[in-house]
Amino acid sequence: MEKHERSNTHNLLVALKHPLRREILKTMAAGETSPRDLAKTLDRPLSNVSYHVRVLLDCGVLELVRTRQVRGSMQHFYKSLVEEDWARHILGLSGTTTPPV
Repeated sequence: MEKHERSNTHNLLVALKHPLRREILKTMAAGETSPRDLAKTLDRPLSNVSYHVRVLLDCGVLELVRTRQVRGSMQHFYKSLVEEDWARHILGLSGTTTPPV
């Protein structure tokens, strides 16, 4: 396994470590969404969801796809970049392989 692959795997494992981040990634499998919409869907405080979205962004598993001006603030919309079968399996989305060791 190359260093780049290990880094990506490590980042994905960090992203999947927290239950709320897993919930966020499951919800985002349906398509792009904003932290505000995620907070509403998951019935969680926006500040908490926003924090975990930033962690996911830093881990490289989310991508900013667009922004929109809403009542004087900027709303950000992200999409999930999780494509690894083992990670999608952990999220309950698809795939049947196990995580790397």
